[in-house]
Order: sequence, then C-alpha cells, then structure tokens
Amino acid sequence: MRKYFEQEVFVPFITSYYKCARISSMYYIVGLGNPGEEYADTRHNAGRIAVSTFAKKNDFPEFVENKKAVGMISEGSLKKEKIMCILPDTFMNKSGASLKSFITSVKKAESLIVVHDDLDLPLGKIKILFNRGAGGHKGVESVRKVVKTDAFIRIKMGVSPVSAKGKARRPSSDKIMDFIVGKFKKPEFDLIKKASKLAAEAIETIVLESKEKAMSLFNQ
Repeated sequence: MRKYFEQEVFVPFITSYYKCARISSMYYIVGLGNPGEEYADTRHNAGRIAVSTFAKKNDFPEFVENKKAVGMISEGSLKKEKIMCILPDTFMNKSGASLKSFITSVKKAESLIVVHDDLDLPLGKIKILFNRGAGGHKGVESVRKVVKTDAFIRIKMGVSPVSAKGKARRPSSDKIMDFIVGKFKKPEFDLIKKASKLAAEAIETIVLESKEKAMSLFNQ
C-alpha cells in the first residue's frame, strides 16, 4: 500500500504542485518614459516604445488604465509564463510608484524587467544588465528606491548619435534635457523601431530561457 501511494499518487501530486507553482509566477515588464502625446516619440520614451512593441508582437491586448499600476497595463503570456506589461503614467522621475503594488519582495524583483533610454549607448543598440546601479538615470533610481534592490533586469535602449567610430556621442550636460525630451527624427525613429524589435526578442529570451542567454545573444 505504501509503495502504491508513493509511486502512483504522491509523486504525481508533487509534480503537479510544482508545475502549478511555476505557472503562477509573473514577469513585470516596465517601459519607462513620460505619458501623453507630447512625449510620445521622444528619446526619453524609448523604453515605452520598446515595451509597446513587445506587447504588440506577442498579440497582447490593448493597454488599459490600471490604478494599482498608476499607468497603463497589458497582460498576456509567453507559453506558460504570465506577463504584465506596464507603462507608468507618473512621469519619469516617479516611475517606481507603478511598482509598489506588484514588486513587494526582493524575490519578486528578480522577475522585473525595466526597459529605458540610455545616453551612453548609440542609437539602435541595446544592452541587458542585472544587479547594477542606476547610472544616473532618474527613472531607474526611482524604481530602485521602491523595490529596495538592484537585483532586477534592465534593458538599456541607446538614444545618442553615433560617432564615426561607432561610439555614442553623448550631448553636453547643458543640452541633455532638451535632447532627451526631443522627438526622434524619421531616420532615428527607424533605428529605434529596429532596436525595439531586438528588445522584444531579448525579453522573450529572458522569459523563456534566461537572462544569461539573453546577455550572450544581445550584448554585442
């Protein structure tokens, strides 16, 4: 009787339990930026553009307003992995407010992917980071303060012009604000759309495989 219980009932039950536990996890993918048409195609909204691209690519529903997220959300899944995409409506410097109701532990932060613009990367490039400081980015700093850890995934979207050597030409400090809230020109927007598709693929790799695999593929 004991042998029957262990092999035929108990083991399948445990297997089923852990499958359910795995399926019930949630990835939170946040596209940083500023709300409103005024900022729709600006460099500071590169993260929002990328997350919107990811949601559309994977046939997620339209973004809808959500009070807990203090912004817009779209929920869907990749295979058995549940995903909530969030576009904060808090303006960049208070982006963390959108996560207060969702990232309530350091463990949950490991399933957080924050996508944002970066001045130290050339336009068209992306870079994946984990457990790193904000690097001066006010939106990322706001997220760090709320989730109380650096141990979350970031995808940086390059927005700076490219030098002849392929490096980012970061604007001078007195011109940064005007630059980041400035809109992409047509050729620049074509590049950010391509980079957004790369970011969407990177997110898929993180969710379905691992952040390490994504870094090896996309951090070129």
